[in-house]
Amino acid sequence: MFGNTYSWATVITCIILTVCVGLVVIGGLKRIAKVSEIVVPFMAVLYVVFVLIIMVTHITEIPAALATIVKSAFTGSALAGGAMGTMIVAMQKGIARGIFSNEAGLGSAPIAAAAAVTKEPVRQGLVSMTGTFIDTIVICTMTGISVVLAGSWNDPNLEGVEITMAAFQKGLPFPPAIASFVLMICLVFFAFTTLLGNCFYCDNLLIYIHKKQQGKAFMKGFRLVSALAIFLGAGMEMSLLWDLSDVLMGVMALINIPVILILSGIAFKAIQDYEVQLKQGINPVFKSADIGLRQKTDFWR
Repeated sequence: MFGNTYSWATVITCIILTVCVGLVVIGGLKRIAKVSEIVVPFMAVLYVVFVLIIMVTHITEIPAALATIVKSAFTGSALAGGAMGTMIVAMQKGIARGIFSNEAGLGSAPIAAAAAVTKEPVRQGLVSMTGTFIDTIVICTMTGISVVLAGSWNDPNLEGVEITMAAFQKGLPFPPAIASFVLMICLVFFAFTTLLGNCFYCDNLLIYIHKKQQGKAFMKGFRLVSALAIFLGAGMEMSLLWDLSDVLMGVMALINIPVILILSGIAFKAIQDYEVQLKQGINPVFKSADIGLRQKTDFWR
């Protein structure tokens, strides 16, 4: 499974990650939520702070960096590359990595949003949208600017996370070892919380499919299998993981996007009802009957 390119350090890391995730998910949904509430804000703040340090210490170079980004996207060389298929490949990679980052259109993030306690689904939908905005527009833009400021984007020998690692090493006013350690911590927390989130999704899907909470023995067995899958996945070749991820997320989008279009009429009615209540100066409370929804709903009847 691990091949010749993996060291014992990789195997040990896989074991530690599997054990840590297993200890959390065995505790069920409440433990997953409790751990995520602590880890996710810490991870996000830590990463944003260090990216801001890079930007602030190179603040006079930011206009030139933005100009480089725009010129690289619209200059003749980029357009010529697009004519030969380079642009198509770049767009495919960009869309795939963007979806991997924010899950927009996949139908997975709403599982977490649906667990929120609220009297108005439109309000929760707006909150969920801010997550995509912060992830893609704010954090990814800051990362891109930092990569350009440090010059690591133009190194043909770097690929993937190595580009960001080099940007941290060159851009932060700290020794390279400290910069690398900071990014490593952020990546570890990101991977850890992503795995917890996916286990949370699986638990909720099982409850939805069976219309009830499964027995404790079944759920513990399922969570142990999930932890084992993490160990197996952590030892796979990176190229295979990315290809598998792209294919499966594409399948999810192909299933989910048509459903979104089918339900869009109901969504627009719910938004209009929400806005009407706001204009009336009342705290919006959603009831399915107010928008003429005849289908039986689990909540907001």
